[in-house]
Amino acid sequence: MNRAKFVMGIFALAAVLAMCSIGYSVAAGSVFGIIAGIVATCVIFMTAFKLKRKLREQGLL
Repeated sequence: MNRAKFVMGIFALAAVLAMCSIGYSVAAGSVFGIIAGIVATCVIFMTAFKLKRKLREQGLL
């Protein structure tokens, strides 16, 4: 497996866990947890898309 694809897989797993944390926070009734989960999801997605563009430009993807 290509190293770049492994890194993108890690980002995908992190995004899934961040989205699950939003659901858990809703069930627990934690407003701070909901906001933190949304922010974490946005940060993970933005970082992953920036990295994917960089890897594509380098020809690694």
